[in-house]
Amino acid sequence: MAARRGNGSIVEVSRLSASYGGPIVLENIHFRVEPGLKIGILGPNGGGKTTLFRVLLGELAPLRGTVLVRGSCGYVPQTERSRLDYPVSALDVALMGTLTRIPWWRRPRRTERLQAFDALGKVGMKELADKQFGALSGGQRQRVLVARALVQDAQLLLLDEPFSGLDSSSAERLSALLDQLTAEGRSILIATHDVEQARAWDLVLCLNRCQVAFGQPSKTLTRWVLQATYGGAIVAFSGRESGQAQFIIPPHHNDTS
Repeated sequence: MAARRGNGSIVEVSRLSASYGGPIVLENIHFRVEPGLKIGILGPNGGGKTTLFRVLLGELAPLRGTVLVRGSCGYVPQTERSRLDYPVSALDVALMGTLTRIPWWRRPRRTERLQAFDALGKVGMKELADKQFGALSGGQRQRVLVARALVQDAQLLLLDEPFSGLDSSSAERLSALLDQLTAEGRSILIATHDVEQARAWDLVLCLNRCQVAFGQPSKTLTRWVLQATYGGAIVAFSGRESGQAQFIIPPHHNDTS
C-alpha cells in the first residue's frame, strides 16, 4: 500500500518488498526520513536503488509493505543519460517541472515561466536560461535538472549519481546547492557508489536486494556492512591523512534496477 501522507517525517517505509511481476528485486526495506537530511543510498549494480526510487515516485506499486510520502517527490536523473541533441534550452527543461500540474493541452504560461526562472536563479543558472541544454557543462546540466524538480515544489529530491562525471569545481557547487536545499527543510536521497563522499552525509542506506544497514555513516559504513553490500568488489586502503580504513567501489556499480 502506498500513500501520500505522514506525521512529521517526509518518508516512512515499512517492510517494503517490490517486483516487476517476477522475482522479488527489493525485500524487507524499512527506514524513515526526517526533513532536512541528506541520505546516501549505496548498493551494487542491480541492488535495488532505482527500484526504491520508482516506488517512492509512485511509478511502481509495492508488492508488500507500506510507503508513506508527505509532499511531492522530484527525480533528478544522471545527466550522462540525458539526450543532449534535442534543441531545448535550460529554461525549457526547467519548465518541464510544471507539466505535472497543468492540463496536457495547455502550454506553460507566464506564471509557469516565472516559476522556472526563479528555480534557475535558485541553482545559479538564471543567466544561462536561454542556452541550449546540451551545450551546458555536466555540472550546469545537473543544476538545471535540480531546478526542474524545484519547480514541482518537491520536498523530497531523489538524485541518481549526481556527481558522476563532474569536475571538482562543479561537484563543490552542487554540494553547496544540496546543503542549501536541506537547510530549507528539503530531504535528499542520493544514489551513489562513492562511499567516502557518503560519509559526510547525515544517513546512509545500504541495499543489496534487501536492506543491509541504515543509520549514521560513522556507525553504518563498516567493513562488514560494505562487504555484505558489495561482496568482493570493495577495495580497502588506509587513508593518508587519517590512517583510517577507506574503501573504493568500482564505478561500474551504478544501479540499473
